[in-house]
Amino acid sequence: MLYLKSLLIHLKGQMQYKMSFVFLLIGQFLTAFSAFLTIYVLMQRFHTVKGFTYPQVLLCFAVVLLSFSLAECFFRGFDTFSGIIANGQFDRILVRPRSAVYQVLCAKIELTRLGRLLQAVLVMVYAIPHSGVIWTADKIGVLVLMILGGVAVFSALFVLYAGICFFTIEGLEFMNIFTDGGREFGSYPISVFGESVLKFCTYVIPLALFQYYPLLWLLDMTDKVFYAFTPLIGALFWLPALLVWRLGVKNYVSTGS
Repeated sequence: MLYLKSLLIHLKGQMQYKMSFVFLLIGQFLTAFSAFLTIYVLMQRFHTVKGFTYPQVLLCFAVVLLSFSLAECFFRGFDTFSGIIANGQFDRILVRPRSAVYQVLCAKIELTRLGRLLQAVLVMVYAIPHSGVIWTADKIGVLVLMILGGVAVFSALFVLYAGICFFTIEGLEFMNIFTDGGREFGSYPISVFGESVLKFCTYVIPLALFQYYPLLWLLDMTDKVFYAFTPLIGALFWLPALLVWRLGVKNYVSTGS
């Protein structure tokens, strides 16, 4: 598969400087560890937040961090797309026989982001047996769906950001509110931040669809089976993201760089 060959090329390139790769991996781990420490200190003081216990909050944290880490690792090309537009590289992408989406996807793969993923896995290993969830096959399936739904939402945000860059040339920093900010908001069940934020994260940027609602079902806080499938609805966020991307490609004018 061509994508696997591209992945292997990126891996070989980054492993040319092994110590640099290891230090970057550790740096990513420690960056995410600071967020974990914040949760630890808060929960040691208050014990529960809006009825959610410490392990249940950690389950939220792990799902969101794992999803974000995978999306940032493999969709990094869209997150840095403003540079491709500004220096004229997108002109070359358009004349190649592969789709533009595929080429941007393969342009940058940040394997050092796996440092965050490692922390998410470790936190999840602790949270799963202590969360109070009776883990049956269907609940394990919903947990996997939450992670995949999170990858879909965060990667769609990166594609949306790239689509907007066609019209602005320079990257818009406010998008970090929804990407990095979404990762920080997702450290806690989104209902903690109030009804207005919950509605925004349900109907505008669907973070709650893969984090909050299926969590309620996992913890038996609701009997609405529909909540278990909301990550699938959240994945539909790819549709408007691709629409903005295609609109941008259609109206693209070279920067002349």
